[in-house]
Amino acid sequence: MSAVSLRRATEADVRTIVEMLADDPLGAAREDLSEPLAAGYLDAFGAIDADPNQLLAVAERDGEIIGTLQLTFIAGLSRKGALRGQIEAVRVAAPARGIGLGSQMIDWAVEECRARGCATVQLTSDASRTDAHRFYERLGFKASHLGFKRTL
Repeated sequence: MSAVSLRRATEADVRTIVEMLADDPLGAAREDLSEPLAAGYLDAFGAIDADPNQLLAVAERDGEIIGTLQLTFIAGLSRKGALRGQIEAVRVAAPARGIGLGSQMIDWAVEECRARGCATVQLTSDASRTDAHRFYERLGFKASHLGFKRTL
């Protein structure tokens, strides 16, 4: 197997990222893969890419994108003004599942957070994703909070 590298996503990567987001029952119901790609995706990418507190990353092997995640760096007053890292939208392309890429991506994200001076790293996972919960717990994350969302 060739080496996997992680890098900042570019606009050219957006369609592939959206395809990975749509490749599960939850994502299939909320993403739109029609041509051309909905302008909202490119607008969101532009906002993410322009914000120094955001990092949309892709995992690449042999020129092919096989994973993605987004990091958000959140300043806050709690914990003595500590910076925290938020990991979101972790996806591995179907052909690359089961090779340890998810662990590699999370390890990379944690190191990025550490390098930025984060005191803690957090993530959320849909309550229905029990396999993902076990995966994150194996990587040292604790289910310490109960999250709530409200669709607007």
